[in-house]
Amino acid sequence: MRKKFDKEFKRKAVELSYARGNASEIADELGIDRGLLYRWRKEFSQYKDNSFPGHGIPKMTDLERENARLQKELREAKMERDILKKAISIFSVNDGKSTNL
Repeated sequence: MRKKFDKEFKRKAVELSYARGNASEIADELGIDRGLLYRWRKEFSQYKDNSFPGHGIPKMTDLERENARLQKELREAKMERDILKKAISIFSVNDGKSTNL
């Protein structure tokens, strides 16, 4: 059975391994696999504060997170635009007026 480690434990283990300079020794002291600690170190060096999100949440850099937010905002704006176009079309037909000049 795999142990689950919380974000704070992982962060402290990584910080300790860098402070002491010997990740293998720290892994042994903490009772975790060396490969696991090295994986945590790699993740932390790549994603910094976005590391170890847990629960299947994808890891993203700040730039990736902002990009995802902007893409979502663009999708929503396009959907609103399409709804407004349809509404204008419906109201134009009902008024008997044409928007084409």
